[in-house]
Amino acid sequence: MKHIKVADLMTDKVVSVTKDTAFKDVAKLLAQYDISGVPVLDDEDRVLGVVSQTDLLAGASPNTRPDPHSGAPTAPPAAGDLMSTPAITVHAEEAAADAARLMTRRGIERLPVVDVEDRLVGIVTRRDLLRMFLRPDAEIRRRVHDVLGDVAGVPVGDVETHVVDGIVTLDGTVQRQSQLSVLLGLIERVDGVVAVASRVTARYDDMTAHHAGHARHAMPW
Repeated sequence: MKHIKVADLMTDKVVSVTKDTAFKDVAKLLAQYDISGVPVLDDEDRVLGVVSQTDLLAGASPNTRPDPHSGAPTAPPAAGDLMSTPAITVHAEEAAADAARLMTRRGIERLPVVDVEDRLVGIVTRRDLLRMFLRPDAEIRRRVHDVLGDVAGVPVGDVETHVVDGIVTLDGTVQRQSQLSVLLGLIERVDGVVAVASRVTARYDDMTAHHAGHARHAMPW
């Protein structure tokens, strides 16, 4: 199956800073471009970290913090002092669905995109990834049919597929229970699928038989 890649959805014009970029300059960039964070790069365009709005708020009012020894205001922090590290990045050739799961798991809004040498090539946001779920239902249905027939080997007609607004509904039967588990996992990973509602049953529960066989072999004699 062909998956949508991060490279297909990312923005290649990225606002970035260096670790020496001043606090106020970072804040200006976030406001000017209406973005929630910027990657911090080294001299070879590798991502060192990310400075977000949250990082800036944590370092707010930098000029009013007195030095504990002299009482004089300290120098304002730079991006390198504020950034979150290590940077969470994604490669351009990775599946967009995997990037979406990474964002959800880490609770972040954007991911720097890097090439095979870990150099910055773009940025992908939650909004970009939403485009993945705008795939027409008819196309999603064709992809699901590919999974059923070509990947899972389900005979034509054994499982009926309906797709509405990216929600896939399945009705029918498959040969084995273990086949059903794998099938549902594959369909959930089809680009554009929002959710899967399955009413598919298995003719033979090989999972129970498998566990029972293990239990018999494990019994002491």
